[in-house]
Amino acid sequence: MKEATHLNTITHWVKEHVSGIVSCVALAFIAQIIGKLFPQIGAALFAIFLGIILGNTVLNHPSFNKGVKFSESRLLEYSICLTGLTLNIRDVLSVRANGILFIALQMTATIFFAYLIGKKMRFHRKFALLMCAGNAVCGSSAIGSVAPILEADEKDKGISITIVNLTGTVLMITLPILTSFFYHHEVIPTSAMIGGTLQSIGQVIASAKLVSDGVVQYATIFKIIRIIFLVVVAFAFSKMNTQNHGRLFDKKCIKHSSQTTKKTKIGIPWFILVFFACCLFVTFIKVPHFLPLTAKTISNQFEIIALAGIGMRVKFADLIKEGPKAMMYGLSIGFSQIIIALLLIALFF
Repeated sequence: MKEATHLNTITHWVKEHVSGIVSCVALAFIAQIIGKLFPQIGAALFAIFLGIILGNTVLNHPSFNKGVKFSESRLLEYSICLTGLTLNIRDVLSVRANGILFIALQMTATIFFAYLIGKKMRFHRKFALLMCAGNAVCGSSAIGSVAPILEADEKDKGISITIVNLTGTVLMITLPILTSFFYHHEVIPTSAMIGGTLQSIGQVIASAKLVSDGVVQYATIFKIIRIIFLVVVAFAFSKMNTQNHGRLFDKKCIKHSSQTTKKTKIGIPWFILVFFACCLFVTFIKVPHFLPLTAKTISNQFEIIALAGIGMRVKFADLIKEGPKAMMYGLSIGFSQIIIALLLIALFF
């Protein structure tokens, strides 16, 4: 009886996810073929663009949503885990104290300016804090983590995720151009800019792939440091929310709530722990030469599939729906992140 129940559960999952996953795999396959014809551009950018174009036209149907979301999130997490088998702990620590301090200051400044811009543009305080977390840490994952702490409603959560993802998509394509101009794609400063600025880890990998594999490696490390700091950000936000629960920036609309702040447990994401476990494994145990090569090959495939999923989840309708003010807020934060990163990179690297 239990076996039949498990089989039905698996069958139901496959039915819900198969169309979206197959679509992302197909787009990744096509992108890699085109990428070989135009190696200067690469498969990553083609995967994203194909996802955006087809995800807003022929593949724009709710039946694809769950499979696309799985491809965009889970496959990327598995890719990061496998990346751990290609790095030893010395590679991870190569960013040194300067790199960690750079990320800490970059995140702090991003939160400060995102909060300040939100206040100037008279957005709700909780919405501004969601934008702070999403831009400073790791996009929609950070927003989903801090939303219960702030007791933010679903509307603010949905809008902030949309704006952060759209902002990240713009920066994802823009940053390789900027780093070419400022740093001539030198690995560490380019990695610091991409890994320290972009909103989601998928966007970091996609943007870094437009530069080089070396930048992918180090940009991922910078991004992982930001994700680890999510615990600190969530703790700080919980204290802020306790002290100023429910306040709006608009003084005419100040609201107060007698509800107690919900306690939400925030931890380091599982795939980051696995990543470090894999790094330690290959650092202290001699592994066959084929293992890191196989891990890298599979990881690259998962990345391209995930990037197609990221593209498919960028909806033009969402951009139109949220309006120019919200998009201006997101782009203003993105612009401030770039300026902050340029100054800090000049200071530390």
